[in-house]
Amino acid sequence: MPLLMGWAAGIVACAFLSELPATSVLAGGIVGAAGLMWRTIPRWRPYTVFLFALTLGLAYADWRAQARMSQELAAEWAKKPVEFIGTVRGLPDPGEFGVRLTLEVERVLTPGASLPPRVQLFDYRSQAWPPGSRWMLSARFKPRRGSANAFGFDAEQWLWSEGLLASGSAGKERFRLADRADAMAWVDGWRAAQVGRIESVLGVGRESALVAALTVGAQQRVAREDWRLFSATGLTHIVSISGLHITMLAGLAAWAASWLLRRWPMFGSPRVATAAVAWLVAAGYALLAGFSVPTQRTLFMLLVGGGCLLLRRQLSPFQSWWLALALVLLLDPFAVLAPGLWLSFGLVAALMFGSWARRRPAAAWRAALGGQWSAAVASLVPLAAWFGGFPLVSPLANALAIPYVSLLLTPVALLAVLSPWDGLLPLAGLLVHGFYWGVDWLARGPAWHVAGPPWPLLVLAAIGSVWLIAPRGVSGKGLACLLLLPALVYRPAGPKEGAFRVTVLDVGQGLSMLVQTARHALLFDTGAGDAGRVVLPQLRGLGVASLDALLLSHHDADHDGAAEGVLREMPARRLLAGQPQTLPAWPARPCRQGDAWTWDGVRFEVLAPWPDMQPTEDNAHSCVLRVAGAKHALLVSGDAPVQVEEALVAHYGERLRSTVLIAGHHGSRTSSSEVWLKAVRPRLAVVSAGYMNRYRHPHPAVLHRLRQQGIALLRTDLDGALTLELADAVDWQCLRLRQARYWRARGDCAAQSLTSD
Repeated sequence: MPLLMGWAAGIVACAFLSELPATSVLAGGIVGAAGLMWRTIPRWRPYTVFLFALTLGLAYADWRAQARMSQELAAEWAKKPVEFIGTVRGLPDPGEFGVRLTLEVERVLTPGASLPPRVQLFDYRSQAWPPGSRWMLSARFKPRRGSANAFGFDAEQWLWSEGLLASGSAGKERFRLADRADAMAWVDGWRAAQVGRIESVLGVGRESALVAALTVGAQQRVAREDWRLFSATGLTHIVSISGLHITMLAGLAAWAASWLLRRWPMFGSPRVATAAVAWLVAAGYALLAGFSVPTQRTLFMLLVGGGCLLLRRQLSPFQSWWLALALVLLLDPFAVLAPGLWLSFGLVAALMFGSWARRRPAAAWRAALGGQWSAAVASLVPLAAWFGGFPLVSPLANALAIPYVSLLLTPVALLAVLSPWDGLLPLAGLLVHGFYWGVDWLARGPAWHVAGPPWPLLVLAAIGSVWLIAPRGVSGKGLACLLLLPALVYRPAGPKEGAFRVTVLDVGQGLSMLVQTARHALLFDTGAGDAGRVVLPQLRGLGVASLDALLLSHHDADHDGAAEGVLREMPARRLLAGQPQTLPAWPARPCRQGDAWTWDGVRFEVLAPWPDMQPTEDNAHSCVLRVAGAKHALLVSGDAPVQVEEALVAHYGERLRSTVLIAGHHGSRTSSSEVWLKAVRPRLAVVSAGYMNRYRHPHPAVLHRLRQQGIALLRTDLDGALTLELADAVDWQCLRLRQARYWRARGDCAAQSLTSD
């Protein structure tokens, strides 16, 4: 056990390092740990074995990480056309604006260029890309990069863990070559054919999407709104092909094999043959479903059980658990970055721990309730840490959905797909319809959202969770609840009176900025896309339960695209917009010059637009907001063009002066004029833009003007989400520096502070 535990701990530790250690350091650590293990007394041997295994695991993960980093896209080939030959792997994801797919690079044809072994490709022409098909095409790639925010989904982390080290868009010229004929191409082709068959019978919709997800792992078909419903009920894990489904199918196969072998014995050991059949069936199902982490965990635990049967040895459940985890990390050390691994292995450990040391099996109903309790308690801390909360209806939803999906819906769907007859597919669709009826009803239930607690509170909560699900007879369960409570009710402290905090979210090519005073919060713009992707997780992670004001500068997708999603999930007491007529479903008031209010000693003043303005473009409608504390001020102008800037300078003059300026129009050359910068006289400028965006923001001319005037610069595309504290001094933090990881790109963050004049 110490060997397996140390190995896993070393691999996990490597994932959270800011820099990879040098090979010489690791070699010295391994030699030192081996010598210590060799010379230690027997009583201390388990600890030295653990230390030796930890250094081995760390060295192995480091070696794999160094190998992957050497495959990254070279900077000189970013956004340049590269011609190559590649094979489509997995199932392409048809979206609203095009197809997203994964290509395995076979050969690069452009002289001097190189590509990672696997790349992510977007085809905005939405042509068909059959799995296993080979193509010669040209594409422009960007290095692996995603939005970097403190809470919610981390795209960059996911891309690294999946080995997708570059993403790009396909050019117009593409030629199909002879298809690949290997096993994975056949498997993916069969999966795609089954998806097509399901959709031809049930039609394209939520019924066919869920049947395809449960049978062949085609989760891409499930609509975003349905994922939101699953998240609101705690049923996201049910949609994926989980270990529960694999175990169920293996159990059915074992029962059938045992029944046949009792009547027609063909092997020397029916038990061994039964175990082999069960594992092969489970392996086949996992392979056809994409071989996700939950399926890997189940397969390896079944393999361990089968190996013990063959070797006539017995392992405890926790020994099997540790061995399965060690095998998963041996195959893929980057799986530690996926929440699915921790949820999968963690919930299994919780179920085993809750029934540990029982002298006799509990009654079926008591075991079911105990398992539900253990799973619910064990999931509290991971859900709070990764997803910012949990639905209160989750225990009820899981108690109803797990038997329905695992014992009824999934078997019928599998039989329907494996059968050459289509008659069972409508029955599977009808069962899916019933499932969604329950999910739609349960999704109306409340959720408990928590702010992102610091790690000491998470550690205390984890200890409390383990204590709560401990077997009967362990005392002090009330104290365990007290250990959980701080993480669940935590709220970060607000700024002092007269000071304010600004968080510029990394929303890619767009703008969204949260301003917090001691007791109030204002959100300026929301960025584009789905509010649940970036904006809502950040607001909840920062402890914002409601907005005192939402101000939308003007109608442009990169400024107000996620506004309706925010308003649906989070109440806003005041809604101001530069173009309120574009929000007919919400009671928005127009921004007007002279609108002003004071919160906690901080003054908010709208400077533009004014009533007699005659804007000729949407950008000229932009609300311009100045936030002034006791010592420092911030100015943000949306996408206001130079003409508006000049009019503001003529009207306000010195009153525009602000310590921090949010550069207009993401650093476009149509804003941040020299006249504007001289009037505002900022000491710090912030550019919110997407990494290597197609508009080439920020413009070199704007960067030149900022440098000429000695203005410090922060950029979300390079530094990630930014947190600025405007109190006696102006201090800031950049997420890519504050949460540095070896797999995460890092900006320079202009690491300094500004004092008051």
